[in-house]
This record gives sequence, structure tokens and C-alpha cells, in this order.
Amino acid sequence: MSNSEKCKCIIIDDEPIAIKIIKEHLEQFDSIECVSSYTRALDAIEILNKEPIDLLFLDINMPEISGVEFLKTLKNPPKVIFTTAYRKFAVDAFELDAIDYLVKPISFERFLKSINKFLSTYQLKSEAKEAENLKKDYIILKSDKKNYKIKFSDLLFIESLDNYIKVHTNDYSIICYESLSGIEKDLPDNIIRIHRSYVINLDKINVFTSSYIEIGDRRFTIGRNYKDEVLKCLN
Repeated sequence: MSNSEKCKCIIIDDEPIAIKIIKEHLEQFDSIECVSSYTRALDAIEILNKEPIDLLFLDINMPEISGVEFLKTLKNPPKVIFTTAYRKFAVDAFELDAIDYLVKPISFERFLKSINKFLSTYQLKSEAKEAENLKKDYIILKSDKKNYKIKFSDLLFIESLDNYIKVHTNDYSIICYESLSGIEKDLPDNIIRIHRSYVINLDKINVFTSSYIEIGDRRFTIGRNYKDEVLKCLN
């Protein structure tokens, strides 16, 4: 798996030592990148709404809100591996379609088993998405109680507006109750994220530099965390 295809994960656990152990285990896998970690579940809401996260390591017994209840609040949750010191929560975890349920302390051998489960699921998902993208040249989006069939060839860019997105095409713009991370997984490879707030169609670019992109009369800054991958696509 190349760097551009790395799975992105985050860790939520109120015990810093537990985060440290998971990160150390993850260092053994070139195909998975830990992009962030949090000791408070509520602090992770923004990245889960803005970024395409593939895997979430989630503690169950935490202050403020449990991992199970937190997961139920997410509109488009990533795959989840629950981590906890208590076996009694296993039934709740698997009812939420968790990949696995790890009991602390987490040995590397047991961790490896969970990662293999996730990677097999991720591979199947990637293959299914690729096959679907070959067949479909459009996406259906709902706005103002109407369904819009938007051809990818007509799409200019999509911008994030908190819990909504604004989709710009050649002929019109619509606002949808959706997140960028939620819609991004349904887009073809030529429509990419260049910033936490923007997805653009590479085929519609008029001008670009190492720091910004222009489509029509709009200029978009390339986000620092996306620069390497965006410039690779552009060049």
C-alpha cells in the first residue's frame, strides 16, 4: 500500500498511557497513519466531521460521554476498534458493528489480529469503491427536499459550511446537510481534498502554484497537511 493509500486513524482514550501503547503498536504498520489522538471524545468531533478517517480506536469507559454513546452521535462513523479495561461492554460494542473489542492491557499479538480484520475490510471497501466509480459518473445529493443528479464532469468544487456542504457545478450551487468526509468517499480520484474545507475537481483547474489553486474566479489555498499529496496529483 503506497503512502497515498494509507489508512488514516485517530485514537480516543482518557488514559495517556493507553494512547502511547496503541501508537507504539501502530508504528509497526506502514499502511496505517495515526493522524491525531484525544483524551476527550468531544475534542475529536471536528476532525471526524472534516477529515476522511478510516479507523477509530475508541475507549468505552470515559468521563463526560462513553465511547458507545459517542459513536452513536456520529453521522458517518469510521470503522471502530473499541478499547477498554472491562469485558462487560462487549455486547454493546458489537451491536454497533465494531471491527473488534480489545481488553487492556493490549498485547501486540492481539492488536495484530484486530488490524488484520480491519485491513481485510478496508481492502474490500476500496475494491468495491473502485468498481463503483468505474460504473458511475454522477452522484445523487439532496437539497431543499429535492434530489439532484450531479455529473462529476460538471462539478467544480465543494466547500464545507460546518455541518453542511455547498456544492458548486458549472450551472448552479446547492447546499446539502452532509460533511466533506461523508461525501468524499463517493467521489472519483480526480476530485480531491486540498484543504480541510475544500474538495476540488482537478479537471477544472485554471491556474495552480505550490500554495494555491484557481478555478474560474475562485482561489483556494492548499492546506499544509494536504500539500504533498495535492502537488503529486497536480504534477
